[in-house]
Amino acid sequence: MFAAIALGSNLGDRRAHLDYAVSRLRANLHNLAVSGYRETDPVGVPEPQPSYLNAAVVGETTLGARDLLNLLLAIEDERGRQRPHANAARTLDVDLILYGDSVIAEPGLQVPHPRFRERLFVLDPLAEIAPDTVDPLTGLTMRQLRRRASEIAEDTDSSRRHGATE
Repeated sequence: MFAAIALGSNLGDRRAHLDYAVSRLRANLHNLAVSGYRETDPVGVPEPQPSYLNAAVVGETTLGARDLLNLLLAIEDERGRQRPHANAARTLDVDLILYGDSVIAEPGLQVPHPRFRERLFVLDPLAEIAPDTVDPLTGLTMRQLRRRASEIAEDTDSSRRHGATE
């Protein structure tokens, strides 16, 4: 089954955390493609945080969606991931974005990831390595979703710069 996974880190040796995740995923996913690493500002966080290093990987897995999620959570734990509150800074964040064309809504497992369509820090690397992969809910490719999210971000930035209110 095709899987798309987002990676992020903003605490400690960020590159080492991402490298570790890629290494662990390489052992469990076949034909792994890895995006370049990108420095990004924190988005939607409750307090000031260090910048993130983000990436994405895609590959084929024989694991079921729940087993794959459990692997991702284990990789986070192996790098000391703490969860003191929502959107807290983290050593490593590993999110299951897509699992084939599956749509899953179970306790603790939602695929496609519910917020990935608005997040350029996820869409930029996914569009780099899997531009023609289709989101099963919208029917749009990663390239199209990235373009749309970028346009929305530009409109929002432009409105802020010009003091527009609605």
